[in-house]
Amino acid sequence: MTSTPRLSVSISPHLTVLAWITDALAGRRRGLPGPWRESIASRVGPSGHRAVRPFAAPGHSVGPDCLVPHAPVGGDVSVQDQISALRDLPPDRLLADLEQAFGPGPLPVHWRSAADRPAAWLNGYAGALHDVWLSAEPVWRRARALLDREVRRVGVAGVRGGTQALLGSLNRRIGHDGRGLLIADIEPSVYDLGERRIVLVPMLAGRDAVILSLDNRDAVWIAYPVPGADTLWREPAAPAHDELSALLGPVRADVLYAISRPMSMSMLAAGMRIAPSSITYHCDRLRAARLITKERRGREVWVGRTHRADELVELFRR
Repeated sequence: MTSTPRLSVSISPHLTVLAWITDALAGRRRGLPGPWRESIASRVGPSGHRAVRPFAAPGHSVGPDCLVPHAPVGGDVSVQDQISALRDLPPDRLLADLEQAFGPGPLPVHWRSAADRPAAWLNGYAGALHDVWLSAEPVWRRARALLDREVRRVGVAGVRGGTQALLGSLNRRIGHDGRGLLIADIEPSVYDLGERRIVLVPMLAGRDAVILSLDNRDAVWIAYPVPGADTLWREPAAPAHDELSALLGPVRADVLYAISRPMSMSMLAAGMRIAPSSITYHCDRLRAARLITKERRGREVWVGRTHRADELVELFRR
């Protein structure tokens, strides 16, 4: 590792969602308060709960690369981009990633169910990400100032030569002794970082949450709790849209929250676990109210929020 590693920052909320899944659904407690864990778990359907079971195996922290299909090394990555990539991922890619992670021999017991039904696992995991993002997105919006402050902190450290001190201050599970990074993990290994840059990914997560990947040949990335994230836990975990539900109805309110980024009608129906005909009905009513747009792309119809809807959602979050 170089004495002064090059740093960059990626604001990629998918790692926050993965940290919430690990803490709230897989039982790897990393500092989320109990009410938050319960609220998050209640939003995820049965297939999502089944998909995250491999994360809960004691004594194991390694997973296939497709847990993060778009690595945050080339810029910011949205949750919707990750979900779309998972739904489009060929099942053989999951099998190849599992072999890369664990070798050509028998898989660990906790990953065998995913290998037996890779397409179902990918779909269930994508569904879990979608469901948890419904809880995480309002918190993510409130945290904009914290995230902006962290970007400035990393930038100042890089300019003023405080990179090593910054790396040592990210989390109590991460240290820097002048020769390299020391990261507490239940499966310790030694990696040569060489001249690779380090991409820092601040998360809204419990104080002990750390997610990292050291396999990319151009860069490594480390996701860690952004300083001040604990202040966010003092507010409700569930999206505060009771008043919006009273105005539009609970299904249409949930639709507006779900399509913070455009998605296809089939993705929306699958994510909300509602029949396509019902989703079509509610989307038609929202379109008539000029709250969503509909656009045909090939065989799929995509929906997205209008500026009018963005303002309405923001109004009821205040």
